Amino acid sequence: MKVIDAPLRQAGAVIAQSCADCPVRSEALFGVLGSGTVERAGEGVESVRLLPGQRVYAQGFIGGSLFTVREGIVRFERVTEAGDRRIVRLAGRGGLIGQEALLHQGYADEAVACTEVQVCRIPKAVVERLAVREPTLHRELMRRWQSSLEAAEEWTAELTSGTTRRRVLQLVARLAELAGPSDCIWLPPRHEMGVMLDMAFETASRVIGQLRRERILETYFPAGARVDRALLAQALHRENNRM
Repeated sequence: MKVIDAPLRQAGAVIAQSCADCPVRSEALFGVLGSGTVERAGEGVESVRLLPGQRVYAQGFIGGSLFTVREGIVRFERVTEAGDRRIVRLAGRGGLIGQEALLHQGYADEAVACTEVQVCRIPKAVVERLAVREPTLHRELMRRWQSSLEAAEEWTAELTSGTTRRRVLQLVARLAELAGPSDCIWLPPRHEMGVMLDMAFETASRVIGQLRRERILETYFPAGARVDRALLAQALHRENNRM
């Protein structure tokens, strides 16, 4: 797999303008900064596109960058001491990832593109310099770090416990959130879904089949589905009431 936390070169002026006009700026880390500050910061930012399966960064790699997800979905994988592979959370549009770089530590997880992904690579030196001068940025960093921790804890609590049906419904709901207003979502391959939800891929396939018959999902290839949000909410409500 390709790791993108390595030297890549694009024209700084082009990237700076991209930061100022970025469609996810309000959702991204630099959204708390004024336009003039964003333009100056953007001179050190590089935009990178990845195909599904390509790595943003490797677990344990001591990198020099943070990343904002502009498009697509990134998953975070971890290998346990027993050698088991775990997917511990997902990030989508506007998400800040790779904050470990600010602590000069290796990345806690392996970040991998699930779909076609566009990320902005932000040198940690840029963030460190701005955080000293801009208290709002420092607070935003802390808020996003806390949000990442909560997302990982919620993933463990909601997506790896309870009935298999509830876990799949929770995952579909999470993917619908990442899709924004669209009813079209990315749907993981069944073996990946099994790793995410700590179940056999045959079980994941069976539950997805149930959701298709109930018209909650309409799947299409290669890796997508259309979700009926109203039916999804009703099914999840019923499942939660059984607990």
